[in-house]
Amino acid sequence: MQHKPIKRAIEMQGVSRDHHHALLLSWKINKGIEKNVEPQRIIDYVHWFRNEYLLPHFEIEEKWMFPILGNENEKVQRALNEHVTLLNDSLSASNFHELEIFAENLKNHIRFEERDLFQDIQLAATKDELKLIEQHHNEGDFCERTQDEFWL
Repeated sequence: MQHKPIKRAIEMQGVSRDHHHALLLSWKINKGIEKNVEPQRIIDYVHWFRNEYLLPHFEIEEKWMFPILGNENEKVQRALNEHVTLLNDSLSASNFHELEIFAENLKNHIRFEERDLFQDIQLAATKDELKLIEQHHNEGDFCERTQDEFWL
């Protein structure tokens, strides 16, 4: 199914760019699995990415974006539940199955937010709320962890 490109409010573009890096995480996990990389190497990278990028990203969404629709909103509830799952998913080094599930869940979560939830937020947000999102998104350049680029 072909999806029409989404015109994102300029104030929300930084948060959307974060999603690009998270989609790359899913791709890297799958590449590592395809190359039969030791699962612990992939898990170590996932833990690093969660702490450095996913956790701060979720905090911005939860503090500055989701309240625009209200935490009782069904889509916000879904996103919050998925955040908990993605952050607390304990990955085992015994096999690739958990990594595959994590990568798929992350990819599905991002697509849901981009195609659905963020659209609702963008339509409901006031100009002031959009400015707050932009102000609180601390967008620095993505700094790849290069100690073990298992996906190459």
